[in-house]
Order: sequence, then C-alpha cells, then structure tokens
Amino acid sequence: MTKSSFKRIDGRKSNELRPITAKVGIIPNADGSALFAFGNTIAIAAVYGPRQLHPQHKQNPTKAFLRCNYDLMSFSVSERKKPGPNRRAQEISKVTEWALAPVLDLDSFPGTVIDVQIYILQADAGTRTAGINAASMALAHAGIPMKDLVCSVAAGKQDKELIVDLTKEEEDFKEGEGATDFAIAKVANSDEYTLLQLDGKIQPNIVSDVLELVNGACKEIYEAQKKALKEVVKK
Repeated sequence: MTKSSFKRIDGRKSNELRPITAKVGIIPNADGSALFAFGNTIAIAAVYGPRQLHPQHKQNPTKAFLRCNYDLMSFSVSERKKPGPNRRAQEISKVTEWALAPVLDLDSFPGTVIDVQIYILQADAGTRTAGINAASMALAHAGIPMKDLVCSVAAGKQDKELIVDLTKEEEDFKEGEGATDFAIAKVANSDEYTLLQLDGKIQPNIVSDVLELVNGACKEIYEAQKKALKEVVKK
C-alpha cells in the first residue's frame, strides 16, 4: 500500500494529483468542447457531430462511428517536434477511442460519425490521460448520450514507491526499478476500466494497489469534471 507521507520530486504526496483545471465550452463553433489540465499538462477537446459520415461506404447502418484524433502541438514541448500527428499520436488516438466508446450510446446515431479532436497545448507527461478527461467532458457538453463520464490518470513508481499523476521528470525516473508509466481510464461511478496501458514494469501482485491509488485519484477528477459541466448548465 502506498504511503501518503512519501514526498516526491516536486514535493507532492504519492497519492496527490497536480492542480486540476477543468473548463467546458471553450470553443464556440464546436458542438461540445472542454479543457482539462494536470498542472503544466494542458489538453483541449472539441466534438463535432453526430454528422453524416463520408464516404458513404464507411457508414455503419447500426451505429455511429467514433473517430478520435490526438495531436501534440509542436509548441507544447521544448524539444523539436514536426507538425502533425506521428505514430505515437495515432496510437493514442486509437486507445482514446477504446477508452471512451464503452460509455457512449452509439446505437442511437446509425450511419453517422462523432469526431473528437484532442490537442495538447502544453506537455509535462500525462497527455493521453488529460486528453481523455477533456474528451469525456466535451462529449457530455455536446449532448451525446453517455452512461457516465470517463476519468483517466497515470500511475507509476519512483524507485519502489507507487505514485499517481506523474510529471515528465518522474516519468523518466530510471533509478531503482526504473521508469514506469501506467495509463488507466475508468467509468467514473463503477469498477469498469476502459484503458490499461503499461510502459515499464509493474509486478502483478501490486496491480491491485495501483488500481486503489487510481480509484482515489479518479474521484477527484470526476468531481472537477462534474463541477465544470454544472457551471455551464447554470449559465
């Protein structure tokens, strides 16, 4: 079990998230939009649709097609990055679709596509999880029928200590047992996980401890998502 008194590189406890920022309705021309940030990692998401899918032969007559596009903006990182999505971005786009699809009622919109555009404005690790959180909020803001929100965060290790919501410095930590990045997404008010993606090593016997750590973090994420959506409804 992770000790909450453990101090990390940036002074946080092992179970402590970076400051969360969550906003909805940031892109007026989108059907739904949101911003979600873990500290210096900032993601925005815009939803367009449901709308007719072209070309027609790609349409599914029984349900909507969810199409996610994740991209790390070239100015979001200090190192040089070519504009446009690379292979990693394409992979994250696909796992984001898998993370979000289980909560969506895609059967209500046959023959259509729901496009989710995710852009990382600033990156300090946790970009795919911040993007999933932003996209979940944007889909709810667009009025897409959902059984619940999706919450996502990464867990890892600093030496042998389990930690949640890693920074880039923690993600690259190579002392002790080495760097670990375990991206997890779950349906907010259930025990259903929609993404488990591990880079590095986590011993099987401590996976339950990782999930317990993530579950606590996801409760905080859900409250931030819910608060942002309620604020829009009040306006």
